[in-house]
Amino acid sequence: MPVPRSILGTQDIGDMELGVVAGAWPDDVRGHYVVSTSDQRSHPVHAFFGDGIIARLPLRPGPDGRFRWRARVIDTPSVRLRRARPDLFTAGPVGTGSPWGFVNAANTAPLPWGDRLFATWDAGRPVEVDPVTLRFVAEVGHRDDWRPAIDQAVLPLISTSAHPVIDPERGCLWTVSRDVMSGAVSVIRYAGEGSRVERWDVRDAVLPQATHTITQTRDWLVLADTAYKIDADEVFGADRTVANNPDGPVLLIRKDDLRPGGGTVTCTEFRIAPEVNHFYAKYDDADGVQVVMEHTPGVDIGMYLREDDLDAFGRPVDPALRGMYCHGMTPALTTVLLFDPETGTVREHARAGDPARWWQAELSAIDWSIEGQTAPTRHHLIYLGFHPEAINQRALRNYTGRIDAGLFPPEETPAVLASHDRDDLKPLAEWTFALDDYPTSPSFVPRGRGGSRYAGGDPGGHDGYLVVAVHNDDRFRIELFDAADVGRGPVAVLAPPHGTTVPFLIHSAWMPEAVPAPDLERLSFADDLDDRLDQLAPDLRAVTRDVAADLAAGR
Repeated sequence: MPVPRSILGTQDIGDMELGVVAGAWPDDVRGHYVVSTSDQRSHPVHAFFGDGIIARLPLRPGPDGRFRWRARVIDTPSVRLRRARPDLFTAGPVGTGSPWGFVNAANTAPLPWGDRLFATWDAGRPVEVDPVTLRFVAEVGHRDDWRPAIDQAVLPLISTSAHPVIDPERGCLWTVSRDVMSGAVSVIRYAGEGSRVERWDVRDAVLPQATHTITQTRDWLVLADTAYKIDADEVFGADRTVANNPDGPVLLIRKDDLRPGGGTVTCTEFRIAPEVNHFYAKYDDADGVQVVMEHTPGVDIGMYLREDDLDAFGRPVDPALRGMYCHGMTPALTTVLLFDPETGTVREHARAGDPARWWQAELSAIDWSIEGQTAPTRHHLIYLGFHPEAINQRALRNYTGRIDAGLFPPEETPAVLASHDRDDLKPLAEWTFALDDYPTSPSFVPRGRGGSRYAGGDPGGHDGYLVVAVHNDDRFRIELFDAADVGRGPVAVLAPPHGTTVPFLIHSAWMPEAVPAPDLERLSFADDLDDRLDQLAPDLRAVTRDVAADLAAGR
């Protein structure tokens, strides 16, 4: 059973004390590791759609030599309303609905911004949390500014990106809002305070599936269609029969065209294949727009495992994996693509692939400082491996003609951590995990201190450490790698007592400090309430006002 059976457990993911169980913890590791996950205790149909949890781990020990892991369910308005009336919330294949509307799970990725911390998700506004207490602070922007994909009495469905970007020179957050029916897309800008955001509709631009990631250069925003497609029939109880598009558009939008006050903006459109989920641009665009594309051919995160499924080799799927997304059916492919917005052409600069070892490249780490993004040296990737028990026959049928089963290894393969040269994607060092390990999103921790808030002494991604959380049924652990040579293996390992596990973790990040959220003007939950509240029964209107009052009072 290489995929840990504890990974979708409903155990508490609260506080833990971790100790060094192998190696020696270096004195120059600093800051905080933060990670998002989905609360399986909220019983999502798809494991990705539970209520958001955020965890923080200081990377320096306390006086007793222990490391204090702290995790909290983010007490958003969605969560508070569910706690008040759990009987009215229904989980489905694309999220959780209620008479109030759709739950903003805020469970996918932590997003640091200076000393502030946000949590994100693809179907809801970014949520600010307090970095110290991990409590809810505010959602970003009045709901009407986002033009919800589906409006509701209280909780709108906002189709957006789980990976917004912080602009280090313009001092703002860039993200998107997308119409789920037409695919029309808008750019969203949040200045960092206040209750409103700005929106620009992108003229004649369509992202037909989703927009999980955006990235940026100094002068451009880069949007791409994401390999995640909603099946309307599945929403109403039928089997999922759609497959992700094998290619899709990439949109480049000039930042200088996004003038104050919102409006309409033009873009340059390209088309790439195969499909993609995560991608990262080099910030310096003097020689064109250069993007690392982590392609995801044959990875359908919309497909989840059921108890009645058969796996890739025709065996019954273990019920312990119910709700897990379908794993990679095709070897991983990563490219560096060069986009020329003046000519509208794109060319491939480099690619990396190894069908024997690299399957499912979905988790990566870069140096997020402006210095590191301007002149990146390393792109660190975790390839999760080939896991036939997490591939179901329903998905294989949906992708008939696009999957070459002859490339399947004869049995499970382990996960690999690879450090690629950022320019040519040559693998510079690799570490292979044990077969029963399931590593999660790595985070880069710079060594020393540099010019900007997040920079180390020698930016780029090579001078520092990688923090990797690893699931295993024996016990959860945190492994620390030297970013210059991951092939040495972990230089130190943190772990709780044997038998302590946590549900699967999604994306992670690094923060240099953890200080209380600043006192700024933000959206209050009460700001979102208006006469649409009259759509609800009187008792539900009363519950809503109680939640708004509690949030206003800081309770």
